[in-house]
Amino acid sequence: MQYIGFFSLLVSLLICVVMGAAFFWEALRSGRDEQLKSLAWMEKSQVAIFIIVTLGSLILLQALWMKDYSFSYVYRYTDDFLPQAYRLSAFWAGQSGSMLFWLWVMVLMGFIWLFSPVYKNLPSRTKGFFWGFLFMIQAFFLLMLTGPSNPFLIMDPAPAAGSGLNPLLQNVGMIFHPPMTFLGYAGFTIPACLALAGWVTGDQRSWLFQSRNWVLFAWVMLTGGGILLGGWWAYMELGWGGYWAWDPVENASLIPWLVSTAFLHTAMIGKQRNTLHRSNLVLICLSLITCFFATFLVRSNVIDSLHTFGGTGVGPPLVALMGASLVFTFFVALTGQGDRSAVDNFWSKQGMMIVTVWLLLALAFIVSTGTMWPVISRIWTESPMGLGPDFYNRVCLPLFTLIAVILCLCPWYNWRKGISDKNSFIIVCLVLVFTIVGLWIGGIRLLLPLFAAAAGVAGMFSLVMYIVLTPHVRRKKAGWGVYILHAGIAMIVLGVAFSGPFQDSREMVMAKGEKVIFNEYEFHYVEFEEILTPGVAIYEARINAYKDGRRIGQLTPQRKLFRGFDSPYAEVSVIPSLGNEIYSTILAFDQEKNITVKINITPLVKWIWIGSFIVCLSVILLVGRVRIKKADEMES
Repeated sequence: MQYIGFFSLLVSLLICVVMGAAFFWEALRSGRDEQLKSLAWMEKSQVAIFIIVTLGSLILLQALWMKDYSFSYVYRYTDDFLPQAYRLSAFWAGQSGSMLFWLWVMVLMGFIWLFSPVYKNLPSRTKGFFWGFLFMIQAFFLLMLTGPSNPFLIMDPAPAAGSGLNPLLQNVGMIFHPPMTFLGYAGFTIPACLALAGWVTGDQRSWLFQSRNWVLFAWVMLTGGGILLGGWWAYMELGWGGYWAWDPVENASLIPWLVSTAFLHTAMIGKQRNTLHRSNLVLICLSLITCFFATFLVRSNVIDSLHTFGGTGVGPPLVALMGASLVFTFFVALTGQGDRSAVDNFWSKQGMMIVTVWLLLALAFIVSTGTMWPVISRIWTESPMGLGPDFYNRVCLPLFTLIAVILCLCPWYNWRKGISDKNSFIIVCLVLVFTIVGLWIGGIRLLLPLFAAAAGVAGMFSLVMYIVLTPHVRRKKAGWGVYILHAGIAMIVLGVAFSGPFQDSREMVMAKGEKVIFNEYEFHYVEFEEILTPGVAIYEARINAYKDGRRIGQLTPQRKLFRGFDSPYAEVSVIPSLGNEIYSTILAFDQEKNITVKINITPLVKWIWIGSFIVCLSVILLVGRVRIKKADEMES
């Protein structure tokens, strides 16, 4: 079966290379108005590639399901005791499997795009260049999968048992977080290739409308799966009580999110004002290139991180891919016509949006530079040092806070100049000021959390008031989607402002039956249970939590010892709340069942997850039927 899987990828690689080369040769030799003979073959080739790559993917999935340890990949990431859900999710646990999954998602999206109504209405030449660019990207992944990252390596003789999946990956987050992230990464290939194809064929704007739903899909997958679900996974699995540690791999998914979010804002201006065409092309391509960069960080071993699952051989090719993509993107962008100014007046809605775009891009640059600092600093020192969370908090959080303040005020500006409703604008400003004063009186004296929390409150108030007072927004589904999405972001800002700086934590040693008072809560250690299974030993404490003499819930933190792994792993337990959430982790225990437990009291952290859900759900309101505009409509 390994040979069939490998040759399925090899055949797909040959199809991509041959058809891509044949198209570009024909395109260079033919005139702009000539019909491309290779287009029909390219479309059939994509169908064939989808079928063949799907076959290879199913072979690896079957090997995982059947515990076929003659596959090196199956041996490295599974064992006999792994639950079937995690056995299948091991498909994307390692380097070669995750790259195969990304490739499969990409060819699936190409297959779906082929039969979409939008594609059928594209000019023939645009279609051809789209497939040419997509085949180049697919060929790169196929080259990696048939070379340094082959998922079909054979172990002979086959081992009797596997080495097992990293316990940190045996979490429900593993089932959803990586595939959603790869859906986001791969999702940007369609709009990026379409944008390049449009520019090469002389259409600088239509692709914005044609790829709208694809961009929204990719963005929400990256937002919900790559950023927010990843933060929740870290919060629930790692046991340290936080959700974002500015780890290099966490940053890796944040960078394309920042760039793609900047693109969403320039795309809106481009549609409204028929400008920023060159910026939109560069940003949508950078969204995809930074996804390559994220893969480089995770899979190349260039950066040390808790989350990296690197291997050998993929780093230099990924660097070459990013470099070539950047050069080609800027070359294509510079060949088009120049844009007129996007801003008539700075004090306008588009002016505020341009400022937001620059702040997002500045954040992307800072995070990228900080993440790569251990590599950059090797130029002048033999002992490179990474930049810790303190650096990012000092430099990045003020910029995020400024974006949150703009979020409050931007809705009340006109598109071209001035304020649309001065009374409402003043009310929002007063809400912002009064919230700052109220929080200060309430004892919050840290300036950054103070302003961020006030911006979150004022942002939610402003956006809800804008929907209520603006009839034309309520009449449009997209209007509801945009402002509900931003209200969800304001909720996240409020949750982050409180949950990080004002978390209260305490480690305590408790004997069975002991009561401990911490903050305004009382904790009773009532039971300790051992649960032994062939694959894992679970040690669980049960702690009742009381407030004002009333039981509010039970904490059941666990310590797990997995077969084949020497170190124990924590499983946290929480008592959720919209106010103070109680979070517990067992650090150690002894034979007398005395436990060392860490308890965190975290304010408003639940607002982050609720706001995240609202952000993802609101995108449904933004997705709609795409109408391809004619040339005369584009200029109007």
